[in-house]
Amino acid sequence: MNALAADATLQPAAGLRPMREDDLDAVYAIEIEAYPFPWTPGIFRDCLRADYPAWVLHEEGRIVGYFLMSVAAGEAHVLNICIAPERQGRGHGRRLLQALMHVARGRGAERIFLEVRPSNRGAIRLYQQEGFNEIGRRPRYYPSHDGREDALVMAIELLAPE
Repeated sequence: MNALAADATLQPAAGLRPMREDDLDAVYAIEIEAYPFPWTPGIFRDCLRADYPAWVLHEEGRIVGYFLMSVAAGEAHVLNICIAPERQGRGHGRRLLQALMHVARGRGAERIFLEVRPSNRGAIRLYQQEGFNEIGRRPRYYPSHDGREDALVMAIELLAPE
């Protein structure tokens, strides 16, 4: 048995599916655990009702991550992407980001934009590894305990699959 096969037997594969309204309690529980300034349940509900692409990552029957984005005029915008803190560092964020990019491409997006806190070094590293580049900065974009924090604006051009 090779090393990849052995790892697969130790860690059950996580699955992806569209987010449903009955997922919102679990999604919100992750949100408040992961962020000092979380979205409200109403924001998630509004995104679902607006039919924004929203997916959950589940493992062993439990939601461990999610993403929401908007897609219009050939552009996608990452609204929220999150992995439960206790499940971070296991490749789930990369899997979710790659799924987001796949869904965006399937909805006709040619590029994806996102904002990220400069203090979120792990996320920035992941985005760069997946091909995102910093294209700007939004001053005082995020709330913080010290007032406001800038956002780095990042983007990726989605190339047509070969």
